[in-house]
Order: sequence, then C-alpha cells, then structure tokens
Amino acid sequence: MTGAIRVGIGGWTYEPWRGVFYPDRLSQKKELEFASRALTSIEINGTYYSTFKPDSWMKWRDETPDGFVFSVKASRYCTNRKVLSDMGESMGRFLDQGLTALGDKLGPINWQFMGTKKFDPEDFEGFLKLLPHEKDGLRLRHALEVRNPTFDVPQFHDLATKYGVAIVYAEDDVAPEWPRIDRPTADFTYARLMSSREDQPTGMTAAELDGVADRCRDWAKRGDVFAYFIAGAKVRNPAAAQALIARLA
Repeated sequence: MTGAIRVGIGGWTYEPWRGVFYPDRLSQKKELEFASRALTSIEINGTYYSTFKPDSWMKWRDETPDGFVFSVKASRYCTNRKVLSDMGESMGRFLDQGLTALGDKLGPINWQFMGTKKFDPEDFEGFLKLLPHEKDGLRLRHALEVRNPTFDVPQFHDLATKYGVAIVYAEDDVAPEWPRIDRPTADFTYARLMSSREDQPTGMTAAELDGVADRCRDWAKRGDVFAYFIAGAKVRNPAAAQALIARLA
C-alpha cells in the first residue's frame, strides 16, 4: 500500500509572497483559493495563538478544492505548560472551536512543544491519554513536534507507537540541537522542512529536492505523508513546495 503525499506551506497570508507566489493584482481575499490550487495541503498555524469562529472554518473548507487537506497547529495553551496532563480544559476549547467543519479536509493536528520542554514519561503519557481519536464523527490524527533531545529515546518512541501518534520529522539547519526523529509510530508521516535558503529560487538545490522527494516516497510506503516547507527562507517556501510536488507527480 502506498499513501498519498501532500505538500504545502505554513499559513497562506504573508506579504512578501505577493508578486512572488501570488500574482501582483490578486485580492488578498483570494489568496487561499489560489494557494490551495497550487499546493496540496496547508498547515493552519494561526490556531497556535488564537481560536477562530466556525464560520471561518466553513469558509476555508468552501474556498479549497476537493482532495485538498489542512493540518492544524494545536493551541500553545495546551503544550506550553509545566504539567501537560492538566491541559484538558485548554484542549476542549481548541477542539470545540469548529475545526471539524472542515470535514474530509481535516488532516492531522500538530502538537508543538517548546525546546525547553523535556521528556517526562509519566506526564507525557498523561497528555497522550487525553488526545481523542474521534470528534463529531471525524477521525482525529495527532502529530507530536518535540524540540528537546531528551525525547529521542526508545521510551518516547514506544509511547508514540502505543497511542498511534506520529512524531514530527522536523529539519532545521538553524537549530541542529532539535532531534530529527524518523520513526514509523503511526499510519502517517508529518514532516516540517525548515532549511530553505533565499539564494535558491526554489528554496533548495535540485539535488536536495530530489532527496526530499525520495524520502517522501519512502514515507509513503507506510501511509499518508504531510510535508510542509516552513520557516527557513519563508519567501521561497511556496516555490519549494511546488518544485517538490512536480517531482512527485
């Protein structure tokens, strides 16, 4: 079985993309419509900072084509806390804001942790026990983006496998201390690629993009793949995503 590979960027509103990715005279209101037809997925990252009304979720659903999928970045109020297993109330507010209105366009939820958060097996399992795998009749898929080297241990890998959650493969040349964990702990793979460079029109060299494409194909052997060009030289990320999509076509 080979999973679907979806490639995109983080967010869709970024002024330097205008005239580079977006046509000069494109209305800002049409940016999501344009981006969702040039890419195959987008990570909604505004949800890390605030909540949105159900009307917003329905609008995003209706502006994007069939087959397009959003991932959603979980609220920082869930993950930026001393005791993770106390996040139940914050998680409820995050999940109840209306994200299930996306329907079949709802992809994984990315739970991102600060680099100062260290692995505490008991507390982290308490957190994982709180993650629901269904809401409003929709399956919920969860991905864990950890940024402290203490997580790169078999006990964490085993916990992720036990609860069927993916460990985000995060690649950032600016932060080499972040663990790059590539483990098949779920039936999908979530990657955040943060190494694009401004001196490359497509963010990476052709050889580097070929390497990413090969890795995505390998990941797809074990399920769906969600790969996002985020951070790095942000202005180049849409071009990097489009170049990768072309290689995978």
